[in-house]
This record gives sequence, C-alpha cells and structure tokens, in this order.
Amino acid sequence: MGGDEQPCKRRRAKPKPLDEARLQELALAYMARFATTTSKLERYLYRKLRERGWDGENEPDLPAMVSRYAELGYVDDEAFARAKSGSLLRRGYGPRRVNQALGEAGVGESIREDMRPDEAQERHAALAMARKRGFGPFGRAGGAIDPARREKQIAAMMRAGHRLDNALQIIDARSAEVAEEWAAEADEDEYEA
Repeated sequence: MGGDEQPCKRRRAKPKPLDEARLQELALAYMARFATTTSKLERYLYRKLRERGWDGENEPDLPAMVSRYAELGYVDDEAFARAKSGSLLRRGYGPRRVNQALGEAGVGESIREDMRPDEAQERHAALAMARKRGFGPFGRAGGAIDPARREKQIAAMMRAGHRLDNALQIIDARSAEVAEEWAAEADEDEYEA
C-alpha cells in the first residue's frame, strides 16, 4: 500500500432524460409524498425538466398535465389551503402569516380569501402563541411585565401575523384566565350570530 493511492470515487451516473412515462412517475411520486398545490407541482416538474432534459420531440404540456391531476383529485388546492391554514393557526400564527404562507405555496387569491380565519380563530391563534412562547400572563410570575419585554413580545406577535389589538389584549391580560375568557368570547359571539 503506497501513500500515493487515492480512494476510488464513484461518480453518479447522469440521470436519463425524462420521457412522458418518467415525468408522470415523478409527478405521482411527488404527489404521494407531499401535500402540494397545482402551482408547487408545476414548479417541481419544470425544475426536473431543467435538471434532466427531455427525451422527446415536443416539450411536454406541464400545465395540462397538472390540471389533469387536479381534475382527478390528486392535487386539491382548497384541501391543501384548509390543512395548511389550520396547522398554522393551531401553532399560533396570525392571519397575515397564514395568507403569506398560502400565497408562497401558490394558492390562488380566491381560495386564500375563503380560508381567511374568523375572529374566534384569530383569538385562539394569538392565545396559542402566547402560551407557547410564555408571553403576557403566561410568562410572568405574578408581577408586572417589564416595558422593554412587553414591546418585544408585541413585536414578536406582530411578526407572527397577529393584529395589534389582539396582541395587546393577550400581552396586557391580568391573568391567563382573563386571556382565555377573551378568546372564548369570540366563540360565544359566533354562536349568537
């Protein structure tokens, strides 16, 4: 064994260019693995075409392929938006961040408008964030909150997409019970309406 020997490095075989069947396999595998939107699926397929090339005469009609999958129910932007917005709200994100995330995922404006959280959902999302991050009454041990810390907590809630009035209600609540009652009031208002 000499010191001049280098380990044998394997080179990855260059992937074969895509044809119609391989492109459909990629699309189906992607949809099976990830919750996605028509826009995200189309971007993925365009990226794969760029990376691997096309082994055919005419370029494939990706928008038509994606709309066919949507018609078959393999991709459903509305179901994706409903699941994503519910998940973000439960994690404590506000309506602005939910709308932003749906927009980045390629969900259309009309669907994003339909998924807009109501007042009760907004309040519960703000409450969830305050609990998780120890804001307002969920973080102090009985005393008043330091003004600098209060400002940071309000700013964090604003960055998470909450309205200022909701952030102030949570941060300035006297106790956790008061904050929870404030969130529950919106539920009662909905039932009365």
